[in-house]
Amino acid sequence: MTVEAGNPLRGIMFKILSVMIFVMMQTCIKGAGADVPAGQITFYRSAFALIPIIIYLAWQRDLRTAVKTERPFGHLKRGFFGILSMAFGFYGLVHLPLPEAIAIGYASPLMAVVFAAVILGEKVRVYRWSAVVAGMFGVLIVSWPKLTLFQEGGFQSTQALGAAAVLLAAVLSGLAMVQVRQLVQTEKTPTIVFYFSLSGALFSLVSLPFGWTVLTGEQAVLLISAGIFGGIAQIFLTESYRHADVSAVAPFEYTSFLLGIVIAFVFFNDIPTLPMVVGTGITMAAGIFIVYREHRLGLERKAVRKASSPPN
Repeated sequence: MTVEAGNPLRGIMFKILSVMIFVMMQTCIKGAGADVPAGQITFYRSAFALIPIIIYLAWQRDLRTAVKTERPFGHLKRGFFGILSMAFGFYGLVHLPLPEAIAIGYASPLMAVVFAAVILGEKVRVYRWSAVVAGMFGVLIVSWPKLTLFQEGGFQSTQALGAAAVLLAAVLSGLAMVQVRQLVQTEKTPTIVFYFSLSGALFSLVSLPFGWTVLTGEQAVLLISAGIFGGIAQIFLTESYRHADVSAVAPFEYTSFLLGIVIAFVFFNDIPTLPMVVGTGITMAAGIFIVYREHRLGLERKAVRKASSPPN
C-alpha cells in the first residue's frame, strides 16, 4: 500500500481509532457471555464485518478489484489460521479478565518473528531474538498465575483453559501473519481484508453441527455489533498504514491494554494485578524494540539498494 507523505499524525489517529474500536468489539463479545460457542462468535465477527468492509470498498471503488485474486489457496490458508486464532482467542476472552486476555495476546507479533525466521527464512539477529525471549517472559508472567498447577483447580479451572487458549491463539495468529506477508507480495490490501472476513465466515459454519446456542436479543445485538465494530476497526487500521509507516503506528497498538483496564473496571469490576502490569510492561517494551529494529533494518536495506543502483 502506498503511504501518503506528510500525514503521519493522521495515520497515528486512525491507528488509535482502530485500537479503540477493536476493544469495543472485544467488550461486546465478552458481554455476550461465556455460554456462546467460540465458532458462533467467529461467524458473527466475520460475517457482519463484511457489511462495513463492502461499503468502504464500494466507496473507494475498490470492490471489483478486491474480489479479483490470483492466490485463492493463499487466502484460504490465511483465513484458516486466522479463524482458528480468533476462535481460541474469543474463548479465552470470555473466560479471562479483559486486560489479561489483551496482554497475553501481545505474544502474536513475537510469534510472527519466530515463524518468519523458521518458515520464510528471514534473517533474525540476536537483538530481535533477545526481544522475543524477553517478550515471551513477560507473557509468562501475565499467564502463569492462571496456568500454574499449584493453584486450586490447576488446568481444570476455566481461567487456566482461557489463558492456554489465548496463548494458542497467539501462535496461530503468528502463522496467519506469515501468510499475510506472503500474500502482500502479489495481493492488494483490500483483497486480503475482503477474503479474510469471507473465508472466516465460511470456516465458522463448520462448527454449526457441533451446537450453536439460541441467542437472546441482547446477545444477538452484542455479537452483530462486534462484527460491525471489527469491520470498521479493520478499515481504520488499513487507512492508518496508508498515511504512515508501520514503524510509526505499530507501537500505538499497546494503548489497547490501557483501554482494556478502564473498560474492565467499569463494566466487569476487574482490577489489574501486579503480575499483569509488570508482565505486560515487559512485553510492550519488547514489542516496541522489535518495531524499532524493523524500522532500522528497513532504512539500512533502502540505503543499500540506493547505493547499489546505477546512476541515471
